Amino acid sequence: MLDILVYEEKQQMAADEAGPCLEYLLQHKILETLCTLGKAEYPPGMRQQVFQFFSKVLAQVQHPLLHYLNVHRPVQKLLQLGGTVPGSLTEKEEVQFTTVLCSKIQQDPALLTYILEGKKIIDKKKASRESTTLPNKAASHREALDRDPEPGGAQASNAQLPAETEEPDSGTGERNLITSLIGLCKSKKSRVALKAQENLLLLVSVASQAAATYLVQSSPCCRAITEHLCQLYQSLPSFLDPADIAALEGISWRLPSAPSDEASFPGKEALAAFLGWFDYCDHLIMEAHMVVADALAKAVAEKLFVETLQPQLLNVCEQSILTSTALLTAMLRQLRSPALLQEAVTFLLGTEWQAEAPEDGPHTLCAHLIGHCDHLSDEISIATLRLFEELLQKPHEWIIRSLILHNLEGRPYVARSSPEPENYEDTLDLEEDPYFTDGFLDSSFQPSSKPPPVPTTNSDGKTAVTEIVNSFLCLVPEEAKTSAFLEETGYDTYVHDAYGLFQECSSRVTSWGWPLSPTPLDLHEPERPFFEGHFLRMLFDRMSRILDQPYSLNLQVTSVLSRLALFPHPHIHEYLLDPYINLAPGCRSLFSVLVRVIGDLMQRVQRVPQFPGKLLLVRKQLMGQVPGEQLDHQTLLQGVVVLEEFCKELAAIAFVKFPPHGPHLNLSPPP
Repeated sequence: MLDILVYEEKQQMAADEAGPCLEYLLQHKILETLCTLGKAEYPPGMRQQVFQFFSKVLAQVQHPLLHYLNVHRPVQKLLQLGGTVPGSLTEKEEVQFTTVLCSKIQQDPALLTYILEGKKIIDKKKASRESTTLPNKAASHREALDRDPEPGGAQASNAQLPAETEEPDSGTGERNLITSLIGLCKSKKSRVALKAQENLLLLVSVASQAAATYLVQSSPCCRAITEHLCQLYQSLPSFLDPADIAALEGISWRLPSAPSDEASFPGKEALAAFLGWFDYCDHLIMEAHMVVADALAKAVAEKLFVETLQPQLLNVCEQSILTSTALLTAMLRQLRSPALLQEAVTFLLGTEWQAEAPEDGPHTLCAHLIGHCDHLSDEISIATLRLFEELLQKPHEWIIRSLILHNLEGRPYVARSSPEPENYEDTLDLEEDPYFTDGFLDSSFQPSSKPPPVPTTNSDGKTAVTEIVNSFLCLVPEEAKTSAFLEETGYDTYVHDAYGLFQECSSRVTSWGWPLSPTPLDLHEPERPFFEGHFLRMLFDRMSRILDQPYSLNLQVTSVLSRLALFPHPHIHEYLLDPYINLAPGCRSLFSVLVRVIGDLMQRVQRVPQFPGKLLLVRKQLMGQVPGEQLDHQTLLQGVVVLEEFCKELAAIAFVKFPPHGPHLNLSPPP
């Protein structure tokens, strides 16, 4: 039959006319009959042959066929036959059939409504269709193409169907092209699943606004894709280790299975399947028509983020918080599409900024997550800090604005009452600081250098970057430094790393239109109370406890702070990286927090016998050079090592942001 139809079409003079053989196929409902035989599997193996025949006819016959009732109705019924049983023997033929259909829809988006109408809709419309001719049936869709070759063809096509083909099948009444593709995406055969995903991608990227709107409003497209995502999430074991989740990288929808060379852990395959489908959803949203992309992003946000993840993030069960936070971090790491990123940011941070006050309770999800960063469980604190670190690397201005910048607007952290300081001693007031009393400074454990000299300034009165770098490098006393003993490149390595990270961060924020210099101070404006915001307060509080916290937690806190310091906004530069700003009463900056930690350290190390030797041993342990044995004061000693490295990292960030011989975006402008 196929050969005859193709041969006949080649002989036709007029391309838009159907030959007698094609007329016969349509008038006598050959495709309906084949569909019935395929459904009955009579003879055995017939379904496979029918799928192949339909695919070849639609692909090889050039005459538009899918607009005919006697073609698109059996096509719909054939779609209902596919995928009824997982691991169906006809999966290969089914996916080939959907490939042809999606290709036809891409060429002519108006076909979408013909193919997607489910069986229930057909049954509902059958009576009205029987009373009209085929060209009138869908004149509103495609009048020119929706035709029969001869008047007799129209009459024949409106005849009653055989009883078996009319009977509704309650089990598959909802099945159509979308549900068939989703079913095939779940196939255990990776090539079938991949081809089905590619077909679905083809379908959602249709160029027509009308077709995209139909997909969103009249098909189960977004719902079916999101339901499968939520099912995969629900099938994850509840005991996943956050470290395993973080280590599982390189999962994509084209290669959803985890690399075989990675260590196995319980739930690895389920996790890879979920992250693979999430990556696919993200890719769909990126490639789909804007109407479909927005609808799918909102569906994922509502069903996965709000209805599934949020209750787990707010749960009292620590395991639930830990696993859901780690999974959300993994999703953020994979997320690329702007529409889904917008939904994720809205979910985590809201859409409107509310003025923050120190006494505010956690009434939003963001406030709860910030609270989790200072949780009794160190594991939860580390996992949530990782989440925020991942969030800070996303190209969305609202993230940094809502967490940090809103609180720094107008520079209320700078004192208004007195002019900018004339010298460094005025800013530190060491004599008044309880950690720096005269008696203590006369003790045997002295800072490595006398208080830094008056900072060098440029012609415009701004602090030179070399002074800022030296302030951080000299902050830790020589007696508490150990990197010099181990032939480490130290600061130079940090400069190299910071340069790459700063370039990456700068390119991400280029389009945000940030100013090059801080807002000038209005000395006539009354001072208003400054609150750094819950996020920075949490980080500063954590930083102030660096000598009493576990090593892994300290690494994560300093990692988030260095990410913040990299942002090229003048207020962030000033507040986090300038030691010389004249802070308003009661305010603290990152540098002032570090100064207090150093003061605390200098008092405590006097109570640690053989401090320098033990400190060097701990650093060697952390570097894996000597076996890790338990020591007295181990947490304190590890905290000192982190503190030294963090000060070098901050110095390196300040250096790459304002190279001494390059253009200056300097800090601390005068009023």
